[in-house]
Amino acid sequence: MLNAFQPKTPSLEDFRKELRRHSLKATRQRIAVHEAMMRLVHASADMVAEEVRKDGASVTVASVYNILSQLADCHIYARRLSGNNRMYFDVNNFRHVHLYDRENSRFRDVFDDELMDLITTRLRRRKFKGFTVEDIDIQLVARPTRKLKFP
Repeated sequence: MLNAFQPKTPSLEDFRKELRRHSLKATRQRIAVHEAMMRLVHASADMVAEEVRKDGASVTVASVYNILSQLADCHIYARRLSGNNRMYFDVNNFRHVHLYDRENSRFRDVFDDELMDLITTRLRRRKFKGFTVEDIDIQLVARPTRKLKFP
């Protein structure tokens, strides 16, 4: 059963608190990147740079990538690798499943607590010799059953 409750994307104030927790300054560029990510949710550095530029800021893709990587290293954002080996970042770092649309190279969040609980319970009992499971990251790879229109 899909969860009717969908966790909320971190607000700007939540983001500022996370930056402080990691001893990072809330620079103009970090704030602009987060505001773009709040709109995009899952995005590559070039997508974020393009979104930031729409707001009139001047930013390079390399700077955006460095900011996104730093935020992912701090576990403020998560990394997602697409089917075409392109790095995407996810503003939502809470527990959820991803549906990856391989035709359009897009990610969608799927909120299914029952599925996550089943998998977590099963893996708690399972041992992998020489490894400790740190996290569970589920990505469903799919293709649309009809043509989707994206903005």
